[in-house]
Amino acid sequence: MRPCHRPPVRDCHELQARPFSFRAGSLTVPPTVGGAGGGEVAFAYAGRVKTKAVAVRALRVLLVVLALAFCGYSVASQWDAAVDAFRQMSWIALAGAMAAGLAGLFAWMLGWREFLAGLGSPLPVRATFRISGVSQLGKYVPGKVWALVTQIEMTREHKVPPERSFGSTLLAVATSTACGLAVAAVTLPLTSATARETYWWLFLLAPVMLAMLHPKIVTWALGLMLRLIRRPPLEHPVSLGVTLKAVGWTVLGWSLFGVHTWLLCDAVGGDGTGLPFTATGAYALAFVAGFLVFIAPGGIGAREAALTVVLSPVLPAGAPVVVAIASRVLLTAADLINAGVAFLLGRTAPRVAADAGNEPASRELVRDTQRTKEGP
Repeated sequence: MRPCHRPPVRDCHELQARPFSFRAGSLTVPPTVGGAGGGEVAFAYAGRVKTKAVAVRALRVLLVVLALAFCGYSVASQWDAAVDAFRQMSWIALAGAMAAGLAGLFAWMLGWREFLAGLGSPLPVRATFRISGVSQLGKYVPGKVWALVTQIEMTREHKVPPERSFGSTLLAVATSTACGLAVAAVTLPLTSATARETYWWLFLLAPVMLAMLHPKIVTWALGLMLRLIRRPPLEHPVSLGVTLKAVGWTVLGWSLFGVHTWLLCDAVGGDGTGLPFTATGAYALAFVAGFLVFIAPGGIGAREAALTVVLSPVLPAGAPVVVAIASRVLLTAADLINAGVAFLLGRTAPRVAADAGNEPASRELVRDTQRTKEGP
């Protein structure tokens, strides 16, 4: 008879006693013990995991639908005022403001990407844009957590651990808030006596916020938050180089949003050498104010009110309201454009090879097996 090659008895016992894993489709089935009923348990678990994946996808679709509904409501509720505002501006100014808004959103996305890479999960720009474009619709749903939840779930597709996505998003939010206050502190008090008397407190708050971005402070804060929610600690501390790069992209984003606001102010009759600085500081302060109002989806109402108050001393009567409404509609349209492009990228882009950097190491089913030759 032909010799039979099979694992020795020692390894067969090991195969029966040792838990092992295998993949059913794209789902990883947890360890099961060999023997009767083991396969049924494994495939039952695979079915539960697949059901959970379908439920998560359904919730994501529901969240996007809700976000689109709130976006539509925010535009429709101001449609007549927006049409009147647009009639007072040239199409060149509106197109420039839209382009500056899109560029500002892209710069902020690159800042978040720097933090994500610094925490150990680098992603290509295309994948990062797709995640950011879709997840940012969550900010239009009441409450400030939906964009974060969507971002965490979408980064799972690229093998990014939830704690890294959570940490990078919180870092990006903290950086944009601190840099926004710093931009307002530098621009507003230096442009007019009224702004200096009203916003003097920004000089005191901005340095404190920027100091809190020190890597040691943010690493400690993230570690504390992860312990509170019972998540594993971060494998990589936040470095100074990563923080500086992210701050650079964030400040660039604020500058582009300042250009966006300045073009709108100029289109309604604003003038003066200090107008670009006032417009930049006004938008930064208004955005931060809208973000801090937790119940306002996308800062609707709060941002417009703050922008109107800050711009009133430097624009003709009624013009600040026009600028605030036009800015809201244009930036909402920019978010929708980004989401549409992100959706198209998701349908056309293959799974990127860079995701492999986040995959766990593979494990062999049985190790140290040897072939033995047995006679009849």
